[in-house]
Amino acid sequence: MTDQQDENLIRKGTYDDPFTATLMEQYKVYIQTADNVSARRIATSRYLLTLSVSLIAVYGFQLSVLSQWYFTLFVPIVGIIVSLLWYKIIKSHRGLNEIKFKIIHEIEQNLPVALFTQEWRMIKENSKSYTNVTDIERWLPFLFFGIHVFLLIAVIWPIL
Repeated sequence: MTDQQDENLIRKGTYDDPFTATLMEQYKVYIQTADNVSARRIATSRYLLTLSVSLIAVYGFQLSVLSQWYFTLFVPIVGIIVSLLWYKIIKSHRGLNEIKFKIIHEIEQNLPVALFTQEWRMIKENSKSYTNVTDIERWLPFLFFGIHVFLLIAVIWPIL
């Protein structure tokens, strides 16, 4: 770590005043809310992944059991809707966390150590080795969207 990075990370000064103590407590709470958004996103994605896989299994079951083709239309249509909503949820959580981390970086300007600010600075410097999980995660809804569109076409094609 260079001296410039040390200066940006650790700010020397007196931090015994009540304002800094209150700010630190608010900072801790706010960091927890950012973690909660990430945990909620992971739980939601896990649920929607399970739902999407289940819909594909139900489609296969319906195809083998039901003789009326219009019953099999329901599953791919629901799957397409779930995939679109899943993408919007990921996008919403990402936007919320981006805002939260901008606020965290602003708060860190008044704290003795700017850990998150430094972490993001180092990530940008080493961007070749870092891939944002949300960038990877957002492809899953597109994958399932494509599968459900394919299943919908497979149902409709013989009728046409």
